Amino acid sequence: MKALIKYEPGVGNVELREVEEPACGDNQVKIEVSFCGVCGTDLHVYEDTFRNFPPVILGHEFSGRVVQVGRLVSNIQPDDHATVLPATAVTCGACSFCRMGYFMFCADRRGMGHGVNGAFAKYVVARGDQVYKIPAGLSLAEAALCEPFASAVQAVLQVTNVRLGDVALVSGPGPIGLLCLKILLAEGIKTIVAGTGEDAMRLEKAKTLGASAVVNLSQQELSTVVAEETKGAGVDVAFECAGAEASAANCLRALKPLGQYTQVGIFGRKISLDFDQVFHKQLRVAGSVGYTTSTWDRLLKILEQKAVSLNDLITHKMLLESWQEAFKLCERKQAIKVLLSPS
Repeated sequence: MKALIKYEPGVGNVELREVEEPACGDNQVKIEVSFCGVCGTDLHVYEDTFRNFPPVILGHEFSGRVVQVGRLVSNIQPDDHATVLPATAVTCGACSFCRMGYFMFCADRRGMGHGVNGAFAKYVVARGDQVYKIPAGLSLAEAALCEPFASAVQAVLQVTNVRLGDVALVSGPGPIGLLCLKILLAEGIKTIVAGTGEDAMRLEKAKTLGASAVVNLSQQELSTVVAEETKGAGVDVAFECAGAEASAANCLRALKPLGQYTQVGIFGRKISLDFDQVFHKQLRVAGSVGYTTSTWDRLLKILEQKAVSLNDLITHKMLLESWQEAFKLCERKQAIKVLLSPS
């Protein structure tokens, strides 16, 4: 089968290669991949700015049809449509974080697509406990967004205390930012979305989805819009989803005293901030890294109840052979979510 492989360390060093199909072990499930989304992590692995263990097949946001089930697996059946929690491909299972369910902090953890083989291929295998049958009526394309949706569910519903009547700011209208927006709107939260001139298409999508205001920072002052939308009080909660210094600074300035700041984006470098604002405003600051298994249980209930739809964030469906074009679309912010399919 063909697979997109990071074949050695360094910038680039990614290409489509012929590899053997993975074998299905006793505790594993073999899935024929229908769709796998291009994630910012894939771009970071390409640029070698995210830890990876080549040779490794990229891709971790995926869905597909179960084609084989190991003899020790009972939670899934052949021909089921499934998605996979990819972050727990390797964990120790014994450290305090694993025992508490916070596997993201396990020192031994490796995720699919960078630590072990992922899903930019025709077939992929995962342990049975990683595999989730998707709700009836959910398309395989939408199911490929379950993994990024999990990150947004944790940030909005589990890490941050958002209450009806609050005003929220989402800074950075990329896929995660727009997923956060969808959850906030489903919760009835008035939400402002801010981005740069490069985000024009994504800001337009935020407006279409129902944001109370969208701010193109190349043309408008965020402080002016925040003052108008909050009657001068400032926002109650801010989600930094861009991983940019200016975005973080804007969030801190926009928050009212006793507000909440949640870091969702990855900076990937040291930044400089006026952190005294945290003190003077007595802000609550939190980070949201990935998700837990309880997050996945919740997101599947949300999708089963059709409380949030994901399909309208998919802007491109392409063949795996077009991966370079897909990566460029994402780098240039000319897409929201690009799904690749094996031919």
